[in-house]
Amino acid sequence: MTGSSRIGVFSDAWQPAFMKYAEIYHVDSNLTAAVIKSESKFKHTALSHRGAVGLMQLMPDTAEWIAGQIGDKSYSLENLHEPDRNIRYGTWYLAELQREFKGNDVLALAAYNAGRGNVKNWMKEKDWSYSFHDIDAIPFKETREYVRQVIGDRKKYRELYPE
Repeated sequence: MTGSSRIGVFSDAWQPAFMKYAEIYHVDSNLTAAVIKSESKFKHTALSHRGAVGLMQLMPDTAEWIAGQIGDKSYSLENLHEPDRNIRYGTWYLAELQREFKGNDVLALAAYNAGRGNVKNWMKEKDWSYSFHDIDAIPFKETREYVRQVIGDRKKYRELYPE
């Protein structure tokens, strides 16, 4: 997607950061954009009632773990609000979930929303394989809707901004 702009579809203020980290961590930039849209509607000041922070709505404990994984010794809850850092951590986490769930975006997105432990439990209890794609089978309504929304938005972004 190099050289193209997403102006007009959403705020392009964060585009350089999500494009950079999507490339660094080998994540589809359209997927990153779709996650940001679903998580925060591109509002870097977003704070959920559960305590998730910033553009990619990271929980502080998860962000602290990510900081340790990527060797960012300057992490603090305060700087998690910084758009660049939030996008970096969130995109790294998306890449980590994609690796963990063998490239399955449905499972990775479900884990981003509901937690990797829940998804692993569902896989075990319901005998799901890594080729699982039945969004309707996801037990949490919020997670089903989230996965459906992100995948739909990614599809729209891919049509508008082919790489």
